[in-house]
Amino acid sequence: MHGRQLALVFLGLMLAMFISSLSETIAATALPTIVGDLGGVEMMQWVSTAYILTSTITMPLYGRLGDLIGRKGLLMGALGVYAAGKVICGLATGMGMLIAGRCVSGLGGGGLIILSQAAIADVVPPRKLGTYMGVMGSVFAVSNVLGPLLGGWFVQVTGWRWIFWFTVPMAVLAIVVLGLCLPTSPRRAGRPAIDWAGSAALTVAVTSLVLGLAWGGVRFAWASWQICGLLALAIAAAIAFVLAERRAREPIIPLPLFSNRNFVLCCLTGLLLNIGFIGSVNYLPTYFQIVDKLSPEMAGLVCTAMSAGILVTTTGTGWLASRTGRYKWMPVAMGAVCAVGFWLLSRLQVGDPIWVPVADLLVLGLGIGLGLQILVLVVQNEFPHTLVGTATASENFFRQIGSSVGTSLVGALFTARLTADLAGKMPHVDNLSLATLTPSAVDGLPAAAQAAIAQGYSEALVPLFLWFVPLMVAAFGLMLLLREHPLAKTIDHGGQGE
Repeated sequence: MHGRQLALVFLGLMLAMFISSLSETIAATALPTIVGDLGGVEMMQWVSTAYILTSTITMPLYGRLGDLIGRKGLLMGALGVYAAGKVICGLATGMGMLIAGRCVSGLGGGGLIILSQAAIADVVPPRKLGTYMGVMGSVFAVSNVLGPLLGGWFVQVTGWRWIFWFTVPMAVLAIVVLGLCLPTSPRRAGRPAIDWAGSAALTVAVTSLVLGLAWGGVRFAWASWQICGLLALAIAAAIAFVLAERRAREPIIPLPLFSNRNFVLCCLTGLLLNIGFIGSVNYLPTYFQIVDKLSPEMAGLVCTAMSAGILVTTTGTGWLASRTGRYKWMPVAMGAVCAVGFWLLSRLQVGDPIWVPVADLLVLGLGIGLGLQILVLVVQNEFPHTLVGTATASENFFRQIGSSVGTSLVGALFTARLTADLAGKMPHVDNLSLATLTPSAVDGLPAAAQAAIAQGYSEALVPLFLWFVPLMVAAFGLMLLLREHPLAKTIDHGGQGE
């Protein structure tokens, strides 16, 4: 595919990716306002966790079904489900309804990035795919730039509900463009065999893991029977999943994928990267509002420094990979630069000039962009085209596991640390940390209380960044083991193209 037809297809796929990645960032700046309006600040982490959890569970199923029945109809259907979830969020009258809407959005959103990345591989060979993956990565970066800014603008100008209404017409537009332009991909003859047993076991494993990490140290003690039971259930379900995949006719994650060295290395690296990246980014907009007294719009603007860094390096590395065919150094450098970025963030202090976090986030963004899309490119280059969707979904699945673990674990640790800190400093303020800790509520407190809360918020969140440094060092070590295979120059629909 070339010329105008390829350009239109690529435009539709980028639009699908844009609204999916926008969903994870546009609400971050507005979350304190949203939960303050609906009530239930203690449930704030679930607004993000709900979307990540449901999208994680559905990713492998979308990837496998795309290889079996074709991607066009699946992608359009996923966009429809995503839009329906946004409608529920826009109509939400309480936190329960908002979280339910995020779950529905995640059921559709789990297919958007996966199917878009696989669909472009249907029409572009791996040697040229680097450039396209770089542009797709830049779309991710742009959505990260616009998301916090749009979220802050909607809160101040139109009201937070427009954060969700805004993406509905975009999803409809993407459906129309893809319906008109995306070619129907070939499907296998006969009725596909759905791996229901594997899907069920995977759902139980991921849900139990996320609930155990989210509730540990917050609702229940880490050593309680509830948390130990959830983690034990996650392990048992993971074992059941492996057994189910060994017997399934069409497994959603074929076990032979794990015999490929580069696939395993990319999955582990993506998991480690997203634990730190997603685990920290969800709390930074609120940090800047409470600690630095910034407006929602300005807090979003500060966070765009990381997105700007991602935009620069993901576009540049994609072009270089296509131009030279060399790519190993990119994810290796990613681990090193991200380690430096998280170390810099761990040194933030109350009262730092605003250029300090901006510079720190820029460094982190530059590091993330070095390998963000290259990991997908490597995985797609390792397998025949008949497995591209499944392999892409599997790699992204492990990234999302990292996102789920990072969001849940950071949320649990942060909440526990903040609650303990404020209980000691402000015992006269009942349940402040869980019931009323929003920027607007803090602004109404005496100056001494505001200072104590800002200090407590900083001491609860900032040290967690240092925990991500060894994870990035581990990612650096894993990528040193990567084998740089030549990028295929053709698309071989029957086997690996060279």
